[in-house]
Amino acid sequence: MNKPYILCVDDDKTILMSLKAQLKYCLGTAFNYEVAESAAEAWEVINDVVAEGKTIAVVVSDWLMPETKGDEFLISVHVKHPEIIKIMLTGHADEDAVIRAQEQANLAACLTKPWTKEELVEIIQNALGAQ
Repeated sequence: MNKPYILCVDDDKTILMSLKAQLKYCLGTAFNYEVAESAAEAWEVINDVVAEGKTIAVVVSDWLMPETKGDEFLISVHVKHPEIIKIMLTGHADEDAVIRAQEQANLAACLTKPWTKEELVEIIQNALGAQ
């Protein structure tokens, strides 16, 4: 079975593991789960998954990361893979970055840290249902 992937991107390993655990707990085996600690690492995962003929359904990305900010990363994801649902997590994003991501990355949502797993899962399920 070719299960779609959910990719979580954050430079904080604790947040990454928490995100992955919450999503696995709530969404179970319907998805494969991957994590990346930077936009560059996330692109490696995306390219590998796509090269294998599989799909990434959702990318959940932090905003404040070294090198590439989350809004820039999600906009570039949208340009290459507009079908991917994009969600930004942040405790620090400025309003302009959120607006830019909403307009240029077709952002499904922007959640502030700390988020609730119920809110995150509801956003993912609603976005997947709208496709």
